[in-house]
Amino acid sequence: MRPPRIPPMVIDIIQTAVSALDGMEFTHILSCPHCGGTVQGFDRKKKKFAVLKDHTEERIITVRVKRFYCRNCGKLCYADEPFYPNTRIGSPIIDIFKSLSATIPASRAARIIDTLGIVVDRTTWKYYTRRTFPEIPVMDVFGIRLPLSIVRLSDLAIQSGESNPVDPADVIEACGYPSRRRVMSGPPWKNE
Repeated sequence: MRPPRIPPMVIDIIQTAVSALDGMEFTHILSCPHCGGTVQGFDRKKKKFAVLKDHTEERIITVRVKRFYCRNCGKLCYADEPFYPNTRIGSPIIDIFKSLSATIPASRAARIIDTLGIVVDRTTWKYYTRRTFPEIPVMDVFGIRLPLSIVRLSDLAIQSGESNPVDPADVIEACGYPSRRRVMSGPPWKNE
């Protein structure tokens, strides 16, 4: 079976957006997401955000996320991060899959993501197909439905350049505050 035809510009947009996060640290949280209590720093954890493929070479994109200890309930919690709760890949990657699979079969969406240079096994996609995620805003870019999170991240990466790194708070905002959804009932702007 032939791989789907994807305009090279779309691949560049996605690769730029995801690559900009490599090595980024997320260290901010307002309060404990479980009880709302006061938190104190605990440690930092390295998390795999995505695996990008360029021809035959694979590159793992990782981020560091600070963990906190809650003084009230005693639970460990993560800083605001670009991950949906209980997921192991970055929220923009899941957004791409969900936005594509909203209009085409999941197996075809997985093939397109592979063509985009993102490495995720099919078992993981099956798991995420069964999960519910918040509505993902999308836009049509060269005939491909792309989530706004990817478009915004790409824009941040291009604007910042090499000398001025992307601000982690801007990344969280571009991704729609996915990690805050663990305790929030509505959209993020209603609970701030």
